[in-house]
Amino acid sequence: MAARKIVNESEVIRWFEEGRTYAWMVEEYRRKYGIETVQSMWGNFRRRRGLDRRLTRDDHLIPWAVKPEHRWAYPVIMLRTEARRRDGKTLTGNDSDRLATWLRMLDDENRVVHYDAGTTEGFHYVQREPGDRDIVRAPERRTGRPARS
Repeated sequence: MAARKIVNESEVIRWFEEGRTYAWMVEEYRRKYGIETVQSMWGNFRRRRGLDRRLTRDDHLIPWAVKPEHRWAYPVIMLRTEARRRDGKTLTGNDSDRLATWLRMLDDENRVVHYDAGTTEGFHYVQREPGDRDIVRAPERRTGRPARS
């Protein structure tokens, strides 16, 4: 295996600006340079160069430690999408439309998202209560990792 090495930093920075995935970068380096890399190398490069995070983490919208089997449930996908919107990220037309429909449903039905890791579904829509300040039922104690840069 060839040494893990960034051949052209400006090229890699451009890839980040274009929104290329780490998996794409691994494949492109293998194809273009014959160099085997791992996804964590690209994340480390991003962090060392002070580039923006690829994902938006909002521990107010997702204050729970979400079990692996629940990470792709529709409510948490929509919470991540709302976190990106609140962070000023550009959403695709499809994501923007789905988010608007989902938020309208929460509003129309007077519901918030609740997470119960001990259930099969994990995420549930529950009736909004006076103490609910956002679109989620905040737990008494946050169990998720705090967002960091």
